[in-house]
Amino acid sequence: MDFSYPAEVEQFRTQLREWLSANLTSQLIAARRLSGSDDAAFEKQREWNRTMADAGWAAVSWPREYGGRGATVLEQLVYTEETTRARAPMPLNVIGMNNIAPAIMQYGTESQKTTLLPRMMRADDIWCQGMSEPEAGSDLASLRTRAVRSAGPQGDDFVVNGQKIWTSLGHRAQWCQLYVRTDPEAPKHKGISCLIVDMRLPGIEVRPLVTLNGETDFAEVFFHDVRVPADALLGPLNAGWQVATTTLSHERAGAARLYTEMHVRLEELVDDIAAQGDLLDDPVTLRRLGEIALRIKYLEVLCQRSISATLHGGSEHAAFGTASLAKSVWGEIGQEMAALAFDVLGARGENAPWANYRLTSRALTIAGGTTQITKNITAQRVLGLPRK
Repeated sequence: MDFSYPAEVEQFRTQLREWLSANLTSQLIAARRLSGSDDAAFEKQREWNRTMADAGWAAVSWPREYGGRGATVLEQLVYTEETTRARAPMPLNVIGMNNIAPAIMQYGTESQKTTLLPRMMRADDIWCQGMSEPEAGSDLASLRTRAVRSAGPQGDDFVVNGQKIWTSLGHRAQWCQLYVRTDPEAPKHKGISCLIVDMRLPGIEVRPLVTLNGETDFAEVFFHDVRVPADALLGPLNAGWQVATTTLSHERAGAARLYTEMHVRLEELVDDIAAQGDLLDDPVTLRRLGEIALRIKYLEVLCQRSISATLHGGSEHAAFGTASLAKSVWGEIGQEMAALAFDVLGARGENAPWANYRLTSRALTIAGGTTQITKNITAQRVLGLPRK
């Protein structure tokens, strides 16, 4: 594992640090810990997205022709570390920026690229991703939402019927990258297509989902005879699975956010415990903090091995498997930290951030691929074990 930073990368780091120091306010940092249902905090983060985009810092991994900086892997690593350590808010369209945008860049029309990508980067439009269904969570290929080609009054359309669930920001979104079944007779991985859907079309019903902590970060989305223009197809017909896997084109150092985020959370937890008096004198608390710190260091090494493999021409197949393992470890660390924070602090502090994190942490080993799925990926792609 070798991370030696050339002079131009260190110059990139210095430039970014100076810009963050000049533009990242204490109010924006505080907005990170506010409720996801807080409209004022949401708009403050949207404003931050626009500030970053206007300065060229919103999507450094994107190619320059789409408003990015065409950053190298090392520059992406530096960017992730510095923005996380500075406690800058995450992009509102983080799923769109990392997952949907690369697919639009590869498969979209010129009109889609020039119209949709700049507005996504600035969070002028909010995006969601229509993948999970009540009977198709981690097993995306089992999705049943149907799209049937039909001639309508405005020309050829896809008529969409079905349901999506756990759709992040679905109730705030203007656009959805929607995965639908277009060939029910084909093998399940081969009969899926991807559509770019305007969420304001007639027949779309969105119901916010209230989670364990009382937040509404997700939504349930119903499609009732929704007519989607045929030119909204992203990629070839029945090649949606291929579109779904186009997520690693530009963001190759994203794993760094896993360990830097946990470093920052641990620092905040220690600060919050210290502010309560002599709670840090408790040996049991100190031991648990030390164990978490050690696991975060392990996570850092694991992530950096994956990034190093990318830098030195290693197999992307194996790197993806290592990143999947890192995601599992990240989720487990988050749950351990949340349990410790709640045991020590309970519901103390303004807006009780650690009590809230205790509840939301239950999803860390589910969202983005369950621990069972990520362990299977690691077993097959890193250890070379058979599927059965």
